[in-house]
Amino acid sequence: MTHRATVFDLDDTLIDTAGGWARACAAFCAGHGHRWSAADTAALHGNGGWASYVVGLCGGAADAADVVEACTTAMVGEHAAGLVRALPGALELVLEAERHGPVAVATASPRRFVHAVLDGLGLTDRLAAVVCGEDVVRAKPAPDAYLRAAARIGVEPAGCLAVEDSPSGIRAAAAAGMRVLAVPRDGMRLPAPVARLVTGRARTATDALPLLRRLAGAGREPEPVPR
Repeated sequence: MTHRATVFDLDDTLIDTAGGWARACAAFCAGHGHRWSAADTAALHGNGGWASYVVGLCGGAADAADVVEACTTAMVGEHAAGLVRALPGALELVLEAERHGPVAVATASPRRFVHAVLDGLGLTDRLAAVVCGEDVVRAKPAPDAYLRAAARIGVEPAGCLAVEDSPSGIRAAAAAGMRVLAVPRDGMRLPAPVARLVTGRARTATDALPLLRRLAGAGREPEPVPR
């Protein structure tokens, strides 16, 4: 079965923030007495409720709006400094997807950061829809962001391919009824229940290009990379 539209996650799927969100959250937490750890960085990956997670680390001394505002400002600054870059092959992957139908982004990141990055990459005018963290009540792994993206581009979820890096995002896209092309960050091993949800898997965006092309083309199912 081919797909008629493609919906991309943003952070760690199309862009490399080089640990920027972890740095921003760590700096915020430091101001509220919490020392950031490697476990906190891991917990942040693909966490649609990231602001609430940080609030918890701060013992309730701040609210989610404070977290989002401070961390977004820090990340917009990192982008302005040239520290937020497209992952190798990511832009080519978007351009290939565009050849086969509308393209959208569904992300938990805040709108101000998302649009700054998409403008900087020259992608804004190529996207049929952009769904940001503020646009849904339930974050990934709930399917809301992907369902909203499909509705905005006018394609049923079953006709969409989601491109995702995190287990949380993969669960969200699958729950929305989309097929999923997984590009796990840094070759991360997917938990078995999550791995069973994907149609194909690639190590990098560059490796994902022929898989996306085959899914959009003759209808042959791609061979996922060995797990």
